[in-house]
Amino acid sequence: MTDHKLPKYFSGLLAFGIYFALIGLLIFYFNTRDEKKSVHYVKKDERRIQVALSTPKKAINPKPKVKSKPKPKPKVKPKVKPKPKAKPKKVVKKKVIKEKVVKKVKKVIKKKDENLTKPKKKALDLFANVKTPKKKNLIEVSDKPIKTTSKNNLIKVTDKSISASERISTSLMMQKADEIYKDKDMIIKFKGPSLESISEMKKGCTLFCMAHFHSFPDRAKMLEESQINVIAMEEISESPKVQTDEQILARAAMTEALKRFIENETIGNLKIFVIGRNERLAGAVRRAGNRNPKSLNMLHTDVKFEELKETGSDVMYFYDSKNFTDTHGLIAKLKETDSHIFDLHEYDLKNADTAIAEYRETHPPFEFGLRRIQCLHETGQAGARYGIKLLKENKPDLDICEAKVVVLGYGNVARGAMHEIYDQGFKNINILGRTQTTKDNIDHWLEDVDLVVNGAEIPREIRGITYLVSNDHLKRVIPKGSVVIDLVGGSETNRSAVESVLSCTFLTEPHFVQDEVTVSALWGWPMLGMMRESAIKYSSQIVDVLIRREKVIEGLDGLTAGVKRALVCGPFK
Repeated sequence: MTDHKLPKYFSGLLAFGIYFALIGLLIFYFNTRDEKKSVHYVKKDERRIQVALSTPKKAINPKPKVKSKPKPKPKVKPKVKPKPKAKPKKVVKKKVIKEKVVKKVKKVIKKKDENLTKPKKKALDLFANVKTPKKKNLIEVSDKPIKTTSKNNLIKVTDKSISASERISTSLMMQKADEIYKDKDMIIKFKGPSLESISEMKKGCTLFCMAHFHSFPDRAKMLEESQINVIAMEEISESPKVQTDEQILARAAMTEALKRFIENETIGNLKIFVIGRNERLAGAVRRAGNRNPKSLNMLHTDVKFEELKETGSDVMYFYDSKNFTDTHGLIAKLKETDSHIFDLHEYDLKNADTAIAEYRETHPPFEFGLRRIQCLHETGQAGARYGIKLLKENKPDLDICEAKVVVLGYGNVARGAMHEIYDQGFKNINILGRTQTTKDNIDHWLEDVDLVVNGAEIPREIRGITYLVSNDHLKRVIPKGSVVIDLVGGSETNRSAVESVLSCTFLTEPHFVQDEVTVSALWGWPMLGMMRESAIKYSSQIVDVLIRREKVIEGLDGLTAGVKRALVCGPFK
């Protein structure tokens, strides 16, 4: 029994021994294999480091640090730990790498420093180029005797007569208020002087200002008693009258359009409508007004055929297709009626040269023309603009485009008002001339009116006797809340065409209310909203009259015809 059991224990022990032996062989195999691979791997790393020295880009890469590639090491953890301790060579090699990399980095930094210093060198070169020796050469050239004689010649030129502009510029200086008028040969003042300042002026001096003797008789009398020569800016006229081709063309075109009505004497029944606004049409409006038609209106180009109140054989529509885009087909619809239609642009293309030449041959220019110092157009614009502002305040629910507007006159001031009213979108502007402003006709135009703009001057002999807009009109005819703008103005001795205007208003109180109608007659309309534009225009005109065309600064002996008529006081010596 015992002999039979011994082989069983022996065989078990033998099996365990073989099992452990195999495990030991495997461990020994893997251990020997790892050591060879690690030595071989280090050798490869050394070669890689040597190659990296020839190419700095590869040496900078942190690939040698990634030595955790032997991933089987975590399997045999006890043997992998002592091996990094036995790698002092790697530390030495890392030092070598650091030294070499640092050297290369230093080289790169030096290159960067060189690049950064380049602009500094360029800046120094630029400053070096701008050296004074060249200037010294210029100075040496100027030291020649030929150039010194030229300087003497320039000094000699000053011995000649001084021009008018140089005389003004050299005489400009700051003075105290009590010294402005004393011992002066010529005084230039835009507005007329006060009575106190007249006494400070010396006898025989010349005062150049806006005199307005008819509005200020006391001042006129004192200036005459003091023997002060006065040239009124507002009385200086161009001489002869200047007429442009555009102005002549506009008159000739309207004359041609009205020819048949004048010949058959039906002009008094004709209703004229001018479509649009430009400088050519403005001249045509003036010519039409001078021919005394039954009515004269300016329509906005946005007007539609359905909005027209008049068509027929006694109606004429005058327009300029050069500046008129007929978006509503107005002209085509008017041609289907009996109304007369005239195109200024078509007349221009066919007859411009001939018409202008014939007019100049048969109409020599007048001796006197437009005022040389004026802001008439700006006056009309500023007055109309203020009137529209007041109207909007008085009648906030009123559609401005549909408002009834009446402009008295068609001269330069009235045309400025038409310009502003048209630009603000009013569809219909009633333009009143002599026929429409008679006592029998004026009431019809003032009924239901919203805005009245007076740009008409009545003859001096009937001022204060006849009024175009009377106080009775304010009470009885003109609706409440309406606005009356007087562009002409006046005084107690030189009354306006608007009876309620006893004298001009001022910026402190530009308007007043009478019978629930707002009235304004500002003294100096351009100062209200157009001060800069008017100041520039006035200044250039005054300078032109003083030292250029008329040369008033040279004295009273050589005054031109346009200035002689403006010498309202004098001559005194």
